Amino acid sequence: MIFNKETAKKTAEVLLQINAIKLQPKAPFTWASGWKSPIYCDNRIVLSYPLIRNYIRETMAKHIEAHYGKPDVVAGVATGAIGIGALVAEYLNLPFIYVRPEAKKHGRQNQIEGHIESGQSVVVVEDLISTGKSSLNAVAALKEADVNVKGMVAIFSYGFEVAEKNFNDANIELHTLGNYENLLEQALETNYITKAEQDILAQWNANPSEWNAN
Repeated sequence: MIFNKETAKKTAEVLLQINAIKLQPKAPFTWASGWKSPIYCDNRIVLSYPLIRNYIRETMAKHIEAHYGKPDVVAGVATGAIGIGALVAEYLNLPFIYVRPEAKKHGRQNQIEGHIESGQSVVVVEDLISTGKSSLNAVAALKEADVNVKGMVAIFSYGFEVAEKNFNDANIELHTLGNYENLLEQALETNYITKAEQDILAQWNANPSEWNAN
């Protein structure tokens, strides 16, 4: 669920501007899963552009505070959301931690890096939501540490039905600055894509695992 349409359109605008999101319906990408995809999203690029980085940081921080109030801690999901999560925590003047996909095999064998105490409240920051599995894996680690997870906030979501189901099943509230639907609207309005390309992109989103670029 997006916070609001204005934020979603602006987020789409800036991500397209710096090529954090690329739309190539005629020359699709291949994801690690093997899926053919007309979109590729790498929000880590945001960190290289100070004005846009600050927009994402401040917008996310203000929405977190307005929606959840100030949590005790902000948590980033490794590795993509460590940077933006730390910036959001800094803006809110809050402690920051991050959560690995799994515990380290050596040293202190931590999965959660940083200091958090049992019973503290946390908002989790993520850069991108696809199916939600890796994001919810981080939530599970926090819950195992007896932490109160108030919700998750991400920069962008592909809007897959499977992600919505996964978050609903886990009883975790998800909000995003931007999403796929508003991305396509913004891309069409700014002539980044044609109406025919918008139709192709919408078809992919409806059934990404079976989509065929031909």
